[in-house]
Amino acid sequence: MIYLLGGSGYVGQAYQALFTSKGILFKSLRRKDLDYTHVATLVDALRTDKPEFLINAAGYTGKPNVDACENDKTNCLFGNAILPGRIAEACEATDTPWGHVSSGCIYTGAREDSSGFTEEDAPNFTFRQNNCSFYSGTKALGEEILTDCPSAYIWRLRIPFDNNESPRNYLTKLIRYDNLLQASNSISELNEFVAATFACWEKRVPFGTYNITNPGYVTTREVAELIRESGVCTKTFNFFKDESEFMEKAANTPRSNCIMSSAKLASTGITMTPVKDAIRQALNSWTPE
Repeated sequence: MIYLLGGSGYVGQAYQALFTSKGILFKSLRRKDLDYTHVATLVDALRTDKPEFLINAAGYTGKPNVDACENDKTNCLFGNAILPGRIAEACEATDTPWGHVSSGCIYTGAREDSSGFTEEDAPNFTFRQNNCSFYSGTKALGEEILTDCPSAYIWRLRIPFDNNESPRNYLTKLIRYDNLLQASNSISELNEFVAATFACWEKRVPFGTYNITNPGYVTTREVAELIRESGVCTKTFNFFKDESEFMEKAANTPRSNCIMSSAKLASTGITMTPVKDAIRQALNSWTPE
């Protein structure tokens, strides 16, 4: 059996759909049923149910975007940094292997040679560097806390999207925003993300950190054009003239725009669809809200 924390969220629901489609027994734990934020409570549950693996898809992202985290720093810090540490403590006490959904938002830009950041690159959009968002800072702290976990995966999700219109879907956000910021990013098709992360456990690839992004990267203008070409939305997409205007008119905190390498994941034999093809596939099977 698989334990799933945060199963009611955008990512957690995708895990539930995956397990259901594969006929995998799982238990989605809700805090109102089992307060897994307390180590002793989670330890007792793990010892009782003896799951073979635990996935932590719980965390705090803010709604509708990371700007909200600036106004709710206590919950953001707890969900993204303190809670992973408590889960790690419980899993270590019960010898339960597990995986943690982290984020690629702990980087900004690209490497000096313009290639994507690898898992070996130190995060550069954190509390230890200037001008990060509070959300990014807490996600980086969460990874620091898990650095020495012996039986854990850290899976970096980056700007998730899929074929279902919803407020958390990157494609939906682009369609609904009045103005967009031109940027280059690696992104993750959500269903491929959950499949790839669980494949890490199924294939027993070495524990550690993995960038789980579709190969390649895209610019905001490229995604907007793919949306228009698909017919899902044919409006004219407007753009801020630069990041300064974006910060002045639309944002309360800087954004992490970055390019990441998924070569480490590919080296395990786990593959994902090239990013532009994945976007086209999502748009071609688009399901309105």
